[in-house]
Amino acid sequence: MKKYNAYILFGAPGCGKGTQGRALGTLPGFFHCACGDVIRSISPGTPLGEKLAGYSSRGELVPDEITIELWKTYIVQCVQAGSFNPEADRLLLDGIPRNTSQARLLEDAIHVEGVFHLQCDNRFELVTRLRRRATRESRLDDAKEEVILRRLEIFETTTQPLLEFYQPSVVHSINSQQCPTKVLYEILGHVQNSFNVQLSS
Repeated sequence: MKKYNAYILFGAPGCGKGTQGRALGTLPGFFHCACGDVIRSISPGTPLGEKLAGYSSRGELVPDEITIELWKTYIVQCVQAGSFNPEADRLLLDGIPRNTSQARLLEDAIHVEGVFHLQCDNRFELVTRLRRRATRESRLDDAKEEVILRRLEIFETTTQPLLEFYQPSVVHSINSQQCPTKVLYEILGHVQNSFNVQLSS
């Protein structure tokens, strides 16, 4: 199958992946895909929806095979609906892959042109951001401290090692404690550089 060209927004919960993904998704040539939104779009009244909600309420990750299958189905639907044009758009992946197992399951589907590592070493700042987001989006389970700390623990033990899966040349570390505009500017700079490399190769 033809691979989708993709950039990965990577970082701990609360680092600003969604903010940057939504901003970039408004620009021509980008299609923002937040895996959390894909999962939450499943009706909670269905057996699958209830199962997915259970993982979220406990701060746990959805099993890899289910996550990847849901993601692939969603992307195909977006292509069929015309909201994502693989010939012209780059995927902006937000929240996927979350571990090396998912990365391997996605190898037949995406060509990773860049990984933007949004770094925030201030755990208090991450917790504050997550609580604020949970209140704003009425995701009350996400506001519980034990759930937030569990999600951060999972990131550090399961997701952080994913950076070693990708070639260092495509991984770009960005300080996400800067203002969002500055973060966006740096991401776009790396995107432009990657385009220049492709054109010259």
